[in-house]
Amino acid sequence: MTQGHPTGTDAGAERTPAFGVPRQRTTQAVPDTSATTVAPGTTVLTTAAPGAAAPGAAAPGATAPRKPGRDRYLDLLRTVALVRVVVYHLFGWAWLTVLFPSMGVMFALAGSLMARSLKRPAREVIRDRVRRLLPPLWLFGAAVLTLMFAGGWNPLDDPDHGGALGVVELLNYVVPLGAPPFPWDLGSKSGLLENTWAVQAAGVLWYLRAYLWFVLASPLLLWAFRRAPWITLFAPLALTAVVGTGVVSIPGETGNAVSDFAVYGSCWVLGFAHQEGVLARVPRYAAVSCSALVMAFGLWWASGHLGPDGWDLNDIPPAQAAWSFGFVVILLQYSPSWQELPRGLARWDRLITLSNNRAVTIYLWHNLLIMATVPLIDLAYGLPFMESEGATGFLDSTYMIWMFLLVWPLIAVMILATGWIEDIAARRKPRLWPDGRRSGARRAK
Repeated sequence: MTQGHPTGTDAGAERTPAFGVPRQRTTQAVPDTSATTVAPGTTVLTTAAPGAAAPGAAAPGATAPRKPGRDRYLDLLRTVALVRVVVYHLFGWAWLTVLFPSMGVMFALAGSLMARSLKRPAREVIRDRVRRLLPPLWLFGAAVLTLMFAGGWNPLDDPDHGGALGVVELLNYVVPLGAPPFPWDLGSKSGLLENTWAVQAAGVLWYLRAYLWFVLASPLLLWAFRRAPWITLFAPLALTAVVGTGVVSIPGETGNAVSDFAVYGSCWVLGFAHQEGVLARVPRYAAVSCSALVMAFGLWWASGHLGPDGWDLNDIPPAQAAWSFGFVVILLQYSPSWQELPRGLARWDRLITLSNNRAVTIYLWHNLLIMATVPLIDLAYGLPFMESEGATGFLDSTYMIWMFLLVWPLIAVMILATGWIEDIAARRKPRLWPDGRRSGARRAK
């Protein structure tokens, strides 16, 4: 098996399994997947809307320049991506990877923010990005490793991690340049958590590794993009055609990391194109038409290379790369650059603000919290009114719904308990529930 990729699938998978039936009743194979979420930081509105004048030029008929602020459209996309990741990891529905390619969207948003930040010295930007990423990872890693060691895992005795090499690999819980080690089987199926819980909990860390690689490479990528934008934009797709189709096979976790970089590299560079105004200068009809052709190719390729979970694009790197690329182009071409959410979405304003301020926390902990719903729901089987077959059957048939309903309060509790670490990492005053309500009240005055 390949460390960090629970099923040994190709790159780009969301790589954490969906959760299925009550453990007390049936045993079901759990498909592997991976999310999201998550790009740390705040999206800032500095990019011209499609069709706007190039930076530095006065738009015809313009009355005043737009004030800098949060781009609520991009904030909305990040929230949708996070919710989709949670739902996908819970239900494992393959069609969700086609409906909304969350990982590609999140990498594009992170790339846009990175391009904006690189107006400052590159070393300073990289230091800030790494600093914001690591403390939440350290807290999560400390909790997960404590549970693993308490469950009897010893990396020295783990044949999947090369003995002493596994101890060295533990450093990836400190700085995720590679994949952190974890046991593939820990405990028992009848235990408090499934015997694959460690895979589910640590499997999401592939995203942090990919994010860190992109951050470190961004100064060079942005330099290349400004000199040869189209070559830089399409080069990762070409690399995916090489490493994602088996033409060149790179074994082990290195191959997985290279494949991740290739599959989502064009989405990251699309963030550059959006931030630099290059994408806005492409006629919309041309961008959308070409994107539709690229997406059609992705679906065509997927139809002939279906994986164990059918149309799950996470198992099909070329399809994932093509579909995500085209999808992101269309989303960014139609980007309305809202400073405020429109009336129909205004009711979700506080939720969107909260999810963006706690994106790393939600992404890191959501899979472990999904698993935590199982022992909690199982307690219901011991209630007096559950002795009848009808009541037991009802709970069995609605088990997934209860998991879905319960995971969101658990995520809220985790935001309250650990989310403040994101503020500490960003050198802000710690906040328990940063949904923008207080600052909104001040603006109203």
